[in-house]
Amino acid sequence: MRYSWILFDADETLFHFDAFAGLTRMFATFGVEFTAVDYQHYQALSAPLWVNYQNGAINAAQLQHQRFKSWAERLAVSTQRLNSDFLAAMAEVCPPLPGALELIAALTGKAKLGIITNGFTSMQHTRLARAGWQQAFDTLIISEQVGVAKPDAAIFEHAFKKMGHPPKEQILMVGDNPHSDILGGLNAGIDTCWLNSAGKPTPEGIRPHYEVSSLQQLHKLLLG
Repeated sequence: MRYSWILFDADETLFHFDAFAGLTRMFATFGVEFTAVDYQHYQALSAPLWVNYQNGAINAAQLQHQRFKSWAERLAVSTQRLNSDFLAAMAEVCPPLPGALELIAALTGKAKLGIITNGFTSMQHTRLARAGWQQAFDTLIISEQVGVAKPDAAIFEHAFKKMGHPPKEQILMVGDNPHSDILGGLNAGIDTCWLNSAGKPTPEGIRPHYEVSSLQQLHKLLLG
């Protein structure tokens, strides 16, 4: 094994991330039928907030508040309540991606494993427990707790400190988002692998060291 540490993103890298299913489930508890049109409106609001969060223009609490502000007013509840109910619903509907359980099992004992996620704290531990991964990862770095998000090199430096500063050439970052995971890894001076399951073109100025279309392909790349 070339790498002594493999760092993974969480959403759409290890776990399925179906926001529509989570929102539908959450709003149903308020007696609201959340439609595809509602989801389009939510996405139009949410997507730029995530970009702002990645760029450090807003913090986690601001993102969580702003994405549910209009719904909170409509339902006369707090944005905190909607946010925590949403994250709880998401933990229920986001299983590991195909090949993830086999990959993590195969890597266990051959390399140390970590997660660096821009996702939120309350969802991570529930999902890891459901996947049987409470002991699988040596380090779990959550941007909400660190106060800085990928692609900022500072979140990676925080991880390296927790990892005991292994040589950077022995660390690989795996993620589905070229703008946060791959650029972040490159900013931090480590090798990167882009999980490009949709077959998208490589964004200008971002060059991953490896590119795979599935976790099964990553499995072969790492373990032969």
